[in-house]
Amino acid sequence: MCGIAGYVGLEADPDLLRRMNLAQRHRGPDAHGTFVDRTVGLAHQRLSVIDAEGGRQPMTTADGRFTLVYNGEVYNYPDLREELVALGRTFVTDSDTEVVLQAYAEWGPDAFDRFNGMFGLAVWDRDGQTLVLARDHFGIKPLYLARVPGAAPDDDVWLFASEIRPLLATGLIEARPDEQTLYRYLRFRIHDDGRETFFDGIERLLPGEMMTIGPAGVERRAFTSLREDLLAAVLTRPHYDESVVTDFRDVLTRAVRMRLRSDVPVGTSLSGGLDSSAVVALIDELLPEAAAQSVGPRQNTFSAVFSGYRNDEERWVDDALAGRESRVDGHKVRPGSADLVADLTDFVRTQEEPVISSGPYAQYCVMREASRHVTVMLDGQGADELLAGYVPQLVVHLRRLVEQDRRAGLREAAAQRDVLAGLAKGRVRGRLLAALPTRGRGGVTSLLRPAFVAAHREQQYAVPTSTLRERLVHDLFEGSLPALLRYEDKNAMRFSLEGRVPFLDLDLVRFVFAQPDDAVIGGGWNKRMLRDAVSELLPTSITRRRNKIGFTTPQNEWFHELREQIYAVFLSESFARRPYFDRTEVLGAFEAWLSGTGGHDSMVFWRILNVELWLREFIDAPAEATADAVPAGRPTTADPAEPRTQRYQPNPGKQLDLVLPGGGSVRRYPVTTSRFTEDDDLHATVLRHLEPFVAGLPRAGSEHGSVVGTPWYLFVSEKIVATTQHRSHYLWDIDVKPSARLLSRYVTRTPAGIGLGSPFTMQLAIDEAGLPRILFASAAAAAGRLVGRRGLFYDLVGSDVRAIDGPTEYSVPPANMSAKLAPADPVAAATALSRAVRDALPEPFRSSFRGTVVIDANDLGCNVLGTDAPGPWARYEQMFADNPLGQGTEQTPLAVVAVVDGLDGLDPSTEGGRPSAADLERAARHGVAKRARRTPSGGVRTRTPDPTAYLRR
Repeated sequence: MCGIAGYVGLEADPDLLRRMNLAQRHRGPDAHGTFVDRTVGLAHQRLSVIDAEGGRQPMTTADGRFTLVYNGEVYNYPDLREELVALGRTFVTDSDTEVVLQAYAEWGPDAFDRFNGMFGLAVWDRDGQTLVLARDHFGIKPLYLARVPGAAPDDDVWLFASEIRPLLATGLIEARPDEQTLYRYLRFRIHDDGRETFFDGIERLLPGEMMTIGPAGVERRAFTSLREDLLAAVLTRPHYDESVVTDFRDVLTRAVRMRLRSDVPVGTSLSGGLDSSAVVALIDELLPEAAAQSVGPRQNTFSAVFSGYRNDEERWVDDALAGRESRVDGHKVRPGSADLVADLTDFVRTQEEPVISSGPYAQYCVMREASRHVTVMLDGQGADELLAGYVPQLVVHLRRLVEQDRRAGLREAAAQRDVLAGLAKGRVRGRLLAALPTRGRGGVTSLLRPAFVAAHREQQYAVPTSTLRERLVHDLFEGSLPALLRYEDKNAMRFSLEGRVPFLDLDLVRFVFAQPDDAVIGGGWNKRMLRDAVSELLPTSITRRRNKIGFTTPQNEWFHELREQIYAVFLSESFARRPYFDRTEVLGAFEAWLSGTGGHDSMVFWRILNVELWLREFIDAPAEATADAVPAGRPTTADPAEPRTQRYQPNPGKQLDLVLPGGGSVRRYPVTTSRFTEDDDLHATVLRHLEPFVAGLPRAGSEHGSVVGTPWYLFVSEKIVATTQHRSHYLWDIDVKPSARLLSRYVTRTPAGIGLGSPFTMQLAIDEAGLPRILFASAAAAAGRLVGRRGLFYDLVGSDVRAIDGPTEYSVPPANMSAKLAPADPVAAATALSRAVRDALPEPFRSSFRGTVVIDANDLGCNVLGTDAPGPWARYEQMFADNPLGQGTEQTPLAVVAVVDGLDGLDPSTEGGRPSAADLERAARHGVAKRARRTPSGGVRTRTPDPTAYLRR
């Protein structure tokens, strides 16, 4: 097992080969080598498994014509070696590498179809100036390709490697997402089903495919007719009988025995399912043989178990090992949701492309533990695709059987009734949930941006439904197996392990397809011949087990445990700016799923989450990739205690001076502050930033003239008042009720996530105003729209509901992942803050200070919530009509507003006006008692662990 890389079409570049090798050094830490011949370069990282001394690469034939770099194992190499020796070939090593090289020198590309094993390789023919790339029959070993422009306009450069990162390490490829692949993954839950990868411009060589690059150009073709042969295989028996069981067991035992050849320790992955348990049992039977010497006196098995979760397979792992305790060392790893968080960045990096669920993480953990004990791992991968381990394959078979022989088909369906009942139950539940009036209707596309969906609307994905044989072939070469093989290769090689899969032995696969369908599914069982073949080696709890789990994680439970971390990703600025996701719909659907009423499952949210993390890891520029990272430790989001650098210029896109409609003008200085949290004291924090700010205000002779000594006001964003009053709540702390989910769907969403078009903000509105009042206002608003009257809803529910804000992606934490109520009693809050300002500031600022205004302002408008300053509130709203405060990372929740030109009713030489009756009514509506430190659902609030700490890079 190794890593290969190289190029064709470049001038000699040993440094580029070195970079490519380093990028996949984990695939082969034992040795490395390079080869350069004019415009061709080959690189190799070796994991020594067979003939450690003699198998070094690149390897060249004695005459210097052919040079090979090779990743994999060809298990029938002893037989091929004997055949080549008979043809006059000589060997100087005991390695399978030399057999592969000599076989190519003897037979050319025809050699590939003779190999029974796994390989991704490159052969350079010096005389023919031709590079040949090839990948094994099933694609067990990966091989990635990229074409980049050469020095001349008509020249092409080809790069290849066992992984994607070596291609990116060349610096010749810009990492860009392939949006069609992203869409198909998100929409259909598929990937690795063709040449395309998630990276635009990077492809994979298909299973059984070879590529020739030479003077005649570039040619890609299959070197084998295996797929066609399986579809057309002639049955050796008309019906299933005992001879099938005996022969199948012999062929499978031979496949396992071949894969035990190794000069380094061999172990086994054991999930507790039938397939991996069968491999363990057969190895146990082979232990006395010389062929099993690499296993040692005791077989090492490695399992992931999840005690206390529904999908824990520990009992079946123990059953598989029962009676073998003296011959087996069973190792168990117990990953938890916290481990997933800790490993997530490395796991995403390891897989290089998104994966279908968090299930492969269990395998990642198993491989990590196994690397401490062995170098080679066998497992049961491929048996499900070969022997119909999935329910959809059963459905295809039963449909065909009923068409051919109705009585036999119904009899088999009756025998499989428990499996079919489970399938029907799942489908009925899915349809019922889809019919609920909650987020999650309309499939995955309802969570994606309309433009993204429209651009790929023509994409389809269909699977064969005619015969069982067609479906199995599809799943082997396109459906599920290519993705599973990618997971296994990346997880194993991340920890310098070689993974071997005996169920994908060529002779075994050909044998199975030469048997009648009832050898695969029959008598009420799938995998029939395998179950019967190992019935004497394993307990019935395994051979007659119905429920299939495999190497999975308790993803549903983990997502509930990790809801804060997942919310943090969905609420991040990077997620919001993607052209793929409708963030509001994703948040609402995730909340509905958490509550058990959503129309999606955790697999959907994993795919969305995985895409975002993959984009950060591989696509985003370094500065952007770390933008969402936060320091380790708690949860405080406050900046250092020292005041931030002060500015006396407007925020981007804003202005300092404003002429008011009724006469007069004001100058608004935004005040930059640290982030306000619920633990901050509002008065102390405001004064810490305000005192040095006003002391540095422009004096006479400055560019804009002095405002010192003129009447001035302190405008305060309602966000920081509400936050310090503990009226800002993380989304995951809000217990959304069905009424909020329903009502939020009928609210027109406002820009930037502001408003009640979210179940979270709607729930806050219901908690604040009461459901009857919300329902009454909603009905009145609907009636008002019929007669052209708009705005009735907020007129009836009041400014306290109008001021409720949801999370905005451009805001700094915690505002980007929390929803906020209006401040409690904002008039009293303004009065108290004004008193603190007058007590702290020196002259002339004390005597010229006119009061504090608590304002709800955004780029759509502004609304005074409370003030102790004289005069009608509408005048203060005019001062903020264009919202000079920054709505993003400027962190300017305060503004010093100075009167530049006299204002009617507000001249400092007079007592000023009084609030209007409307102002007093608005103040009364806001005069609610300060609430206890409780969540909107009434539960006592606790400190929340840092929801973004795991985003550190």
